[in-house]
Amino acid sequence: MAATTHTVTNQPPPLVGYDVFAADAALTEAVERHVPPDLLDEVRGELGELGRAAGSAHAQRWGALADGNPPVLRTHDRYGHRVDEVDFHPAWHRLLGHAVSAGLTDAWSRPAGHVRRAAGFLVWTQAEAGHGCPLSMTHAAVPALRAEPALAAEWEPLLTSRVYEPGLRPVAEKPGALAGMAMTEKQGGSDVRATTTVAEPLPADGEYVLTGHKWFCSAPMSDAFLVLARTAGDAARQADGGAARHTDGDGLTCFLLPRVLPDGSRNSFRIQRLKDKLGNRSNASAEVEFDGATWARRVGEEGRGVATIIEMVAATRLDCVTGSAAVMRQAVAQALHHTAYRQAFGRPLAGQPLMRNVLADLALESEAATALALRLAAAYDADTEQERAFLRLAVPAAKYWVTKRCTPVAAEALECLGGNGYVEESGMPRLLRESPLNSVWEGSGNLQALDVLRALRREPAALHAFLTEIGTARGADHRLDAAIKDLLTELADLEGIEARARRLAERMALVLQGALLARYAPPEVADAFCASRLGTDHGASFGTLPPTLGLRAIVERARPVMEDGADG
Repeated sequence: MAATTHTVTNQPPPLVGYDVFAADAALTEAVERHVPPDLLDEVRGELGELGRAAGSAHAQRWGALADGNPPVLRTHDRYGHRVDEVDFHPAWHRLLGHAVSAGLTDAWSRPAGHVRRAAGFLVWTQAEAGHGCPLSMTHAAVPALRAEPALAAEWEPLLTSRVYEPGLRPVAEKPGALAGMAMTEKQGGSDVRATTTVAEPLPADGEYVLTGHKWFCSAPMSDAFLVLARTAGDAARQADGGAARHTDGDGLTCFLLPRVLPDGSRNSFRIQRLKDKLGNRSNASAEVEFDGATWARRVGEEGRGVATIIEMVAATRLDCVTGSAAVMRQAVAQALHHTAYRQAFGRPLAGQPLMRNVLADLALESEAATALALRLAAAYDADTEQERAFLRLAVPAAKYWVTKRCTPVAAEALECLGGNGYVEESGMPRLLRESPLNSVWEGSGNLQALDVLRALRREPAALHAFLTEIGTARGADHRLDAAIKDLLTELADLEGIEARARRLAERMALVLQGALLARYAPPEVADAFCASRLGTDHGASFGTLPPTLGLRAIVERARPVMEDGADG
């Protein structure tokens, strides 16, 4: 008699062979909203191609392999020569190569470049998130380098290239390059004003040698890095307790540090160790040392390093928002797919009223994050004074809130798969481990909330632009109107404002999300969001939406569909 104990039933098929872009209604509609009509077909085509690649079996396999085979540091070769190289799994290079060829480091020179790049970043990150770090830093290095026109002319064509070529060679011999960043130091962390790395000038104008230690340096096999250091005079003043010459960065200066020197020799870039991280394991994060012979070129004015890198920081913070939206979307897609197939108590899980409530609640969070990320990208494309002012407040508020929502969304989505979700093969543990990263990277929650306060105090135009944006949705929903009124009251009371900074940043982000959904999302989505996030009809966990809302429609809107037509 044949054994039947291993017959497999009631298991969903893998969510594979689908278009990650086309299956995301919130994202496709945002692209249609923000891309000029004459470019829309072109942009849809490139994002559809990327979406099908991201949803393919081979891309999913690359993601699992890259995460499961972390990079390995080689400090010396077999003969004892110092090499300071990091070896990555081939899957990492395939992911990174596909991303570069899709233009995910090229936003600054293309029409609608930031929207199309943000949408592509959101799509492709769902295959694997770790390699998004060098993509983000390469993209964000461009505005910082423009502070030094000669450097920008040399490096910008390489950083925006569609060609990925790994390996360390002089950049003059490469068709494309990647950039990294090494700002934080162990004694200061995000407080870059505590930087002790010193830059000594060389006879050639704009050239220096650096001495110091950087606590976090991501993607250390990049071709060049932006770093902060003190020039010798400012370092001496700091040691004496005196005031720095410039107040914008406490005397800090920005430098471009190449891994390979123009003559082909290796720059002195000592990798001490790689971090053993919670998630983001495919990407190497290193501690690096500059030994006094580390050559670098000044970027921007001496003593104004923070002012030079501020646009880079803003761009990477937007990528934190977009990357978190991507992790949320993939987690929710997996939960929707699993529950559409998994049977319990005589019907699919997704058909159970309580599970439908959970799924709809998760879908709301994902859609709100996507809408906000693409709105910020569109503001970069517009590049008007009004939009730049809007970004000054909206980026830190969004970075604060969206990145914090990522972990509870990933955890709840994992629970929708039950014990299957707790198993590595499901991919859900990888999403959960990745989920806290963006709330830590580029300044944790307190820094973002304090940055919101800084903008409110110093830049009245930023508040005006923010209020103008949310004001366009007034009258669309009574709960949104009440939330706007409450926000204005809170903004008018600056007593003890620093202790309330997190509360304020959260409220600003929620009101902004509510305004976007009220203007652009289907009525059932906007209604549910405003009732639960801006009103009072919501519990402390997911799955506590008012049952009278259009939950079925919300779930159907968010559910991915595989290309063979089967429900996902």
